[in-house]
Amino acid sequence: MKLLYWLDEWLTLSCDEQQAKLPMSGGDLLGDVYVKYDFIDINKPLLFTFSPAGTDVQEQDLHADFAPWGYHLAQKQNVNVIAFQHLGKSNWFRNRNLIFFLEQLSPLLTSFKTRLGYGLSRGGFAVGAFAKLLKLDQVLLFHPVSTKNKSLVPWDDRSSTDIAQQYDWEGSYADLDLGNAQGYIIYDPTNRIDRLHAKRYKQLNHLRVFGMGHGTHATYLNKFGFYKQVAVDFMRHQQIDIAQFRLQTKTLRFKEDYYKRLNKANKKSAHRLELLSTAHNILIDEKTAHVQEHQASIDIQPLIDVALKHQEQHPDDAIQLLEVAKQLAPNDPLVKHKLKELE
Repeated sequence: MKLLYWLDEWLTLSCDEQQAKLPMSGGDLLGDVYVKYDFIDINKPLLFTFSPAGTDVQEQDLHADFAPWGYHLAQKQNVNVIAFQHLGKSNWFRNRNLIFFLEQLSPLLTSFKTRLGYGLSRGGFAVGAFAKLLKLDQVLLFHPVSTKNKSLVPWDDRSSTDIAQQYDWEGSYADLDLGNAQGYIIYDPTNRIDRLHAKRYKQLNHLRVFGMGHGTHATYLNKFGFYKQVAVDFMRHQQIDIAQFRLQTKTLRFKEDYYKRLNKANKKSAHRLELLSTAHNILIDEKTAHVQEHQASIDIQPLIDVALKHQEQHPDDAIQLLEVAKQLAPNDPLVKHKLKELE
């Protein structure tokens, strides 16, 4: 735990002296959790990240250049970062070594005026559970799990809940405890368990994304940079542009491949397939209206002018230009007439 010793000495310095000691980076193994940190500027936010399920790293996978989930993304945004990577598949950040480390760490970070937390799923649980301890100001959570304490969430009947019972869910930091943290929770309201977990985060802004799902769908959304862009905005500005977020999710839902993949992922659930079908049909109509709206605002006259100017010397080129104009304005009478004339 060399970070704790370094911070203990660093905290005794003046602000200018502290800044002169930066940058400082390193890593520690805390039982079944690996932590990597990078401090660059005391005037910039300090971000805590916790890895989600699916990032199943073993101790033998660790090396000098290994980066926990979210670490490199934070570095690219020029924020200070402390990133925690769980080792093994069923790890829920319940190890006593980790908890002791966090309890000792938090009071040593007073030089950082803004503290952020970012996590998906299992990582979202850790952010929520340790938020008060770490004195987080803002958090960004994607479809998090609030706890695996069956007495608190009896409706969470996922297989991961049974597996997680090997840990203590009655002790400290086993349930969400946001303290004064504000921020955002993003989830799919059609996912029953995610929706019920999200309801427990009452003080956060709820952003709902139909079809986002949990796990399988997350990988697909990541392909379009969905998580990354939202996280980047959060790290840079400590807030999310809600209007831009809505536009981004709307654009994503217009992609036919989006529904094809969701249908494949939910092929065993007739209920969810029915929901997806309904949403898809609504979006088809919405997409048509969206296209028509933009078509109406497009000025095709320059295309027509160029086509008419070159129709005698280059009739084939003129036809191609008019075909483009027809796609943009299928009901324009002049375009129809000139195409018929040239063809």
